[in-house]
Amino acid sequence: QVQLVESGGGLVQAGGSLRLSCAASGRTFSRSAMGWFRQAPGKDREFVGAMNWDAITNFADSVKGRFTISRDYAKNALYLEMNSLRPEDTAVYYCAARGGQFSTSSHDPRDYDYWGQGTQVTVSS
Repeated sequence: QVQLVESGGGLVQAGGSLRLSCAASGRTFSRSAMGWFRQAPGKDREFVGAMNWDAITNFADSVKGRFTISRDYAKNALYLEMNSLRPEDTAVYYCAARGGQFSTSSHDPRDYDYWGQGTQVTVSS
């Protein structure tokens, strides 16, 4: 059974930093795209950033220059480093993975086959 488990969320003041982790199990995603989405109350799930199978990353304009993504292939894990956090970054953050080999990132959540349960990030002003 494939599982993605996020951790690292919490409450932080504006301008602060958090690092989210996503631990994958049940299969390896070393040749698949993995990414992060977020969903604030009353809003649609939105793309945050993702890494292709070949380690190329891309990000939503709203987080460019503040967020970075990294992977630990040995641990089958994905990370989201968030800096200069703003109150508008408050949301539940989800880890997602595409099932296909040599897959590239997508801004459309429907293109992802596996999802974590989410972790809450709250940024106070």
